[in-house]
Amino acid sequence: MSERFFLYDDTIETKTRFISFMGEHQRYDLAIIKSDRYFGKHIVLNLLSNLFAIIGRDDLDEPGYIEHAYQLSEEEAEELRSFLYEIV
Repeated sequence: MSERFFLYDDTIETKTRFISFMGEHQRYDLAIIKSDRYFGKHIVLNLLSNLFAIIGRDDLDEPGYIEHAYQLSEEEAEELRSFLYEIV
């Protein structure tokens, strides 16, 4: 068996916020991870759907990004997007 080749193997400090809120269309249970990685963007995990994305303000402005990343309708994505604008 050959040696394992790691691209990186780092341990870093993170700050994680768990938040749950009820929108007009569905409930959102999120884990939002902030670290010094990913150019200041946040890792946003949707705990109900097991989907996640690396999100910064530029991603929130990208048409269809939230809909695609979390498999949401336009209305559902707008609820999530408006919340994420407050914290990203």
